[in-house]
Amino acid sequence: MSEFRMPSLGADMESGTLVEWNIRPGDRVERGQIVCVVETQKGAIDVEIWEGGTVERLVVEEGQQVPVGEVLAVIRAEGEKAEGEDAAPETAPAGRPTPTTSPTPAPRAPERAATPAATAAGERLRLSPAARKRAGELGVDPATVTGSGPGGTISLADIEKAAETAPEAPAEPRLARPAAGHDAHAAMRQAIAAAMARSKREIPHYYLGHTLSVEPALAWLAACNAERSVAERLIFPVLQLRAVAMALQEVPALNGWFVDGAFRPAEGVHLGVATALRGGGLVAPALHDADRLDPDAMMAALRDLLTRARKDRLRSSELTDAGLTVTNLGDLGVDSVQGVIYPPQVALVGFGRIAERPWVRDGQVVAARCLQVSLAADHRVTDGAIGARFLTRLTDLLTEPDRLWPP
Repeated sequence: MSEFRMPSLGADMESGTLVEWNIRPGDRVERGQIVCVVETQKGAIDVEIWEGGTVERLVVEEGQQVPVGEVLAVIRAEGEKAEGEDAAPETAPAGRPTPTTSPTPAPRAPERAATPAATAAGERLRLSPAARKRAGELGVDPATVTGSGPGGTISLADIEKAAETAPEAPAEPRLARPAAGHDAHAAMRQAIAAAMARSKREIPHYYLGHTLSVEPALAWLAACNAERSVAERLIFPVLQLRAVAMALQEVPALNGWFVDGAFRPAEGVHLGVATALRGGGLVAPALHDADRLDPDAMMAALRDLLTRARKDRLRSSELTDAGLTVTNLGDLGVDSVQGVIYPPQVALVGFGRIAERPWVRDGQVVAARCLQVSLAADHRVTDGAIGARFLTRLTDLLTEPDRLWPP
């Protein structure tokens, strides 16, 4: 048997609230499947499982606050016998005071049976407590929602999807939401404060910067978009992310984490994309395998990631896999960025705005669209020479954009 435990979803996360289970005892789960929703200081996170098998039992009930590392569920591997399968029936209950496979659903059964709404067929709705609460906040009638969970169970995501397509919600639920939103914002600020204070307290930052002309990159982007519809066009950050990913391939010492007094390199190039949230605060979910994505795939992945980040629907792997974070404040008019590294990462790349500046070309001073890029790095792991090599490679790629996606 393997144990599925509460993951750490942030630099200073100590515990999380299990909001919703997407599985039941007896269900088959696959590697990478979203099995539950956990509420943290940065919002609700879809948590994946990384070992396949059959759900033997759920150890934690919905609504419980659970410390990081605590067992949430027990998973039975292929070929393993179920718990108590060889035990005598009369001794099993006495030997296990905690719920096992057969009693596990029992505590939830009365709650689901008490759900007042009914389906068209006269059956009771299968609705998790978190989904029921969210339905009340959004003014969604659960009886009108089709559940996507096991046995037609209505999940948190089903309620939120229904709210997006429903007519304008009545005023009362809206009036009830600011207090909760305020609490969530305060919790997020607290989480950010803890992580950034830890970063400045523990990480000896060094900073490097470079100014480059992006005229070649902008010309490449314009030519590429000329052949595309408006919906399919690329944006400049796609080129920036690609350049960072390729530069990391050549300078992997900036891609990873400082853990237990030593550098641990990342296995892939997963870039954290710093994203400002509409309600305040920010997250930096991972854009996975950024070095392997073609332009269209990267644009689609970036759009999907930003959309889900702002809807509070990120996955646990997206909050833990990033080996380096990229922040872009250019659209806010910022010229340059001196960022704070997100621990336990060891580097952060910052991009400022694109602006016309005097530029020497072929011995002549001309107006050119330029960009300032910065690197914040951890001096425990790298020195300035390595950081400079990374920035030089990044600059070369953006000034010769044909090398970003070679044939």
